Amino acid sequence: MLAPKRQKYRKTFRGIWRRIAVKGDRLNFGSFGLKSLSQGWIKDREIEAVRVIFARATRKAGKFWIRIFPDKPFTKKPPEVTMGAGKGDVAYFVASVVPGRVLFEVDGLPAAESRAVLKGVASKLSVKTKIVEKTI
Repeated sequence: MLAPKRQKYRKTFRGIWRRIAVKGDRLNFGSFGLKSLSQGWIKDREIEAVRVIFARATRKAGKFWIRIFPDKPFTKKPPEVTMGAGKGDVAYFVASVVPGRVLFEVDGLPAAESRAVLKGVASKLSVKTKIVEKTI
């Protein structure tokens, strides 16, 4: 799974989301991309599942870019533990996503195939998304 090499603090606050993305809101590398329509946390396991889908689809012909990284630790307490007694241990890492953020990009595939791959990718994610196309 994806995880940061090092962190300043082991556990973080939950934080707040901006209303819309102020960076990473345009396609920079590929001709097709997946843009978020809602806010949320995308787990490292979801990103890994998406990477596998892209790797299989773009084996010989295409290339893909992952534009998000799970750098926020998510803590969880064990089951049947009473309230209090501090914060739980880090369970996994998440990427914080706001509406308008481009999550993934793909290039080098036919248009129909790109849309099909991105539709499969969208089904693996916990946020609402839409497929965007580069306009020239």
